[in-house]
Amino acid sequence: MPVSVFQAKRIITLNGYRPFATHVAVRDGRILGMGDETMLTAFGRASLDDRFAGKVLMPGFVEGHAHVFEGMVWDDRYVGFFDRRGPDGRVWPGLTSIDAVVEVLAAEAAALTDPTRALSAWGFDPIYFDGRRMTRCDLDRVSTTRPVLVLHASAHILNVNSAALDLVGLRDDTDLDGLARDEAGRLTGELLGPEAMGWVRSKIDRVPVLRAADERVLRRFADIARASGVTTCTDLLNQLGAEAVEVLTTVTGADDFPIRLAPALAQRMHSLDDGVARWKVLAGASTDRLKFGLVKLVVDGSIQGFTARLRWPGYHNGAPNGMWYMAPADVMQVVDAYHAAGAHLQIHTNGDQASELAIDAIEAALIRTPRADHRHTLQHAQMLDEALLRRMKTLGICCNIFANHIYYWGDAHAAQTVGPVRAERLDPCGTALRLGVPFSMHSDAPITPVAPLFTAWCAVNRLTASGALLGAEERIPVEAALRAVTLGVAYTMKLDHLVGSIDVGKYADFAVLDDDPLAVDPMALKDVGVHATVVGGRVFPAPGS
Repeated sequence: MPVSVFQAKRIITLNGYRPFATHVAVRDGRILGMGDETMLTAFGRASLDDRFAGKVLMPGFVEGHAHVFEGMVWDDRYVGFFDRRGPDGRVWPGLTSIDAVVEVLAAEAAALTDPTRALSAWGFDPIYFDGRRMTRCDLDRVSTTRPVLVLHASAHILNVNSAALDLVGLRDDTDLDGLARDEAGRLTGELLGPEAMGWVRSKIDRVPVLRAADERVLRRFADIARASGVTTCTDLLNQLGAEAVEVLTTVTGADDFPIRLAPALAQRMHSLDDGVARWKVLAGASTDRLKFGLVKLVVDGSIQGFTARLRWPGYHNGAPNGMWYMAPADVMQVVDAYHAAGAHLQIHTNGDQASELAIDAIEAALIRTPRADHRHTLQHAQMLDEALLRRMKTLGICCNIFANHIYYWGDAHAAQTVGPVRAERLDPCGTALRLGVPFSMHSDAPITPVAPLFTAWCAVNRLTASGALLGAEERIPVEAALRAVTLGVAYTMKLDHLVGSIDVGKYADFAVLDDDPLAVDPMALKDVGVHATVVGGRVFPAPGS
């Protein structure tokens, strides 16, 4: 088979024995070797591809916590606090008050011709509005007849208007977890957590996080990912029924699909026995572009939504503790069953109380069923302290840290949720690195944009949106941050034998950068441009390049 050799100004391999190169040889979509120009003759006659001679190559970025509904939400109106760039390049300005959100949505509603069509929006983030929560009365100003649905930035909370409440049969006397109420006991229209949000889906299929992904959505998601240099990406919550798997297999199997996708089986969408059985079926169905094996559990909610479970002293502003999305006894049972079956668990734990419960559950499962190299991973894991991290190291538990929170919510965390002291150790990449706990970092798109270099920038600099330095001792070096968004993620996904570094036998997956991320000022790391990606030796130019 023919050999191609890609030439670059510099190649950052992230392998231990040859960290830098200028040429990488590729055959059959895999890496034959890396070094200097001798790669042209080392494996017989080879063709030189010098289109990247002035660029820098890295391993393709690996996004270990994202959701394909990033490709779906852009069908609806963005109403977040921060400016956000859409897949078409348009920048949607942030909305800085509830009145501004209502005004935008009222205009959207007026433009709809179908009087029964629900209006949905996403990205709403009330933590910046001085404690003011959106209510049904606010959204009734948008429409009193049309259902209006507003998904929070965390994707853990949904606001609806009175028409939506009436349509789905939620009343003041409804007994259901997650229904926010005012002082008189009346529903405010704020629905917290999967049970209450799922109730809406029974009647209104317009909530992005609850809709099924088709080929159009998957391709949009893949294009968003590759624009930031991602070549392997998770979809970290998917029912993975027969129809969904068929769509995933068909779409990812196309030669022009630009990423590898690793969907995680959503534990909460199956009974325990059915879920374990489904995981066993999927475990043997992986392809080069579609990697099964992950199982997702969600233990608590979000810190900024005040639905995460915190240990003493709780929320800094006195808010009540958050929600158990799984009863603690169920967490113990579910972790034990999937662990015994051989599954690879990805466990959402934002608050430290939730993280502690997950660690307890994994420890109990390991005592019952010893397993080497399980690599169960705590996702987000934002409030881990040193004691919890030391336990994780002993037990072989990894963490995938939500470093982007430092920028987007760091100011709010210091002022409202966890206070100025605990905020300094949020997203503790520095401590994880120092203690030798395997860790990676992620975007949780669409919660924050897919942008691994920005995520790395957050961990390196730990600056909030206001420019404050939050937790100087938790900063990590640039090389460690780059490793965390490539090989570190691949390790937590048990794919480090295939992706995450440039090494012999691995997939020829590269991110092609305009500048050297190891040479630029660390403050400029987020501004390094992505010129293209390479997946299995095939070049995919970045959109607009």
